[in-house]
Amino acid sequence: MFEKILIANRGEIALRVIRAAREMGIQTVAVHSTADTDAMHVRMADESVCIGPPPSTDSYLSIPAIIAACEITGAQAIHPGYGFLSENANFVQIVEDHDLTFIGPTAEHIRIMGDKITAKDTMKKLGVPCVPGSDGGVATLEDAKRVGAEVGYPVIIKATAGGGGKGMKVAETAADMERAFQTARAEGKSNFGNDEVYIEKYLGTPRHIEIQVFGDGKGNAVHLGERDCSLQRRHQKVFEEAPGPTITPEERAAIGKTCADAVARINYIGAGTIEFLYENGEFYFIEMNTRLQVEHPVTEAIFGVDLVREQIRVAEGLPMSFTQDDLRINGHAIEVRINAEKLPEFAPRPGKITQFHAPGGLGVRIDSALYDGYTIPPFYDSLIGKLIVHGPDRAAALARLNRALGELIVDGVETTVPLFHALLQDPDIQSGDYNIHWLEKWLETNLRE
Repeated sequence: MFEKILIANRGEIALRVIRAAREMGIQTVAVHSTADTDAMHVRMADESVCIGPPPSTDSYLSIPAIIAACEITGAQAIHPGYGFLSENANFVQIVEDHDLTFIGPTAEHIRIMGDKITAKDTMKKLGVPCVPGSDGGVATLEDAKRVGAEVGYPVIIKATAGGGGKGMKVAETAADMERAFQTARAEGKSNFGNDEVYIEKYLGTPRHIEIQVFGDGKGNAVHLGERDCSLQRRHQKVFEEAPGPTITPEERAAIGKTCADAVARINYIGAGTIEFLYENGEFYFIEMNTRLQVEHPVTEAIFGVDLVREQIRVAEGLPMSFTQDDLRINGHAIEVRINAEKLPEFAPRPGKITQFHAPGGLGVRIDSALYDGYTIPPFYDSLIGKLIVHGPDRAAALARLNRALGELIVDGVETTVPLFHALLQDPDIQSGDYNIHWLEKWLETNLRE
């Protein structure tokens, strides 16, 4: 049993890990930059270590500083949260080389899934359905045009090392291919140091469906249903719900078993998410995230499990505390991501919180590191909280979300809360009739930048 773990992260996810560890009787170490000296995760941890100045490259991304913090405090394991070093295979290897435990997948699995071409090839071999497209990277414009003709337009060109919507361009017709191909390569090179791209069929009105999987590293794995994350702005999720409003029990069981069997075959350990585009009853693999997701609370709500606790357990070598037969969906859950941003342009607005009041009541959870008087630093992501609601069905969850948003008070900075007030009034949101392009079109009409 671990006696002490270090959380290599900040904000609400660091608090999330601290709370799970405390319930397990495990001491925690918070690391922080000089900008986060007064942060809530620093206050709540048993110990804290300053690892550098505000820029994340000099603090939260500094592997030597994080390893040194473990050595100073005697922490035996590291939980990476999400973002920062959570999917850095080199970091995992260094952690293991220092006889520490990384609470997450192996370096090998992170490497495999971190390269989108390798990930797609691996999933194909494991029987996971994929989007039609190129077999590997596409090096020349001539090859790109050939693939486009074979797959059929429209197609999307994606940077192999891309993420967050960068290095992705759509070619509606053959005439668009040269511009899209060259632009995707240039963005891949400038953002990720890698200009390799691949090509996939572009689906017109898909939903973004992701399957939560969990493995023990010993050939056993389960799935915990799906989350619908289709409401996105510039490929960034803003509203997530579970279960998906359009997924049938039969579809859930089939794709869930496919995903669980796939990760079991590679002895995957810990939490992972297999993401799909879903259209006309078909699932198409797009990527796997080898970490805890921002939106994991909606899955926890409907299954009544603690995914972080489970991550720690399997990292210690213990068996999973549930089997597939134990997992039953109870009700419906929705999460909205609250950012310190100015609408309608969604520009970051860090600053001092003059008043903060979290909503409460049955089925309401808020994961946030805010408190009265806290100053949001300008150096990191603008996410300041996640409001999660759970109800017996989707209609009840929507009503509860509307009520909870009305109770939430965040004064001193502008936030995206008004966006969710407006969305909840839209008939498409109320009915669940939306896809990955819906929000962008809605914003053009309702919140002009």
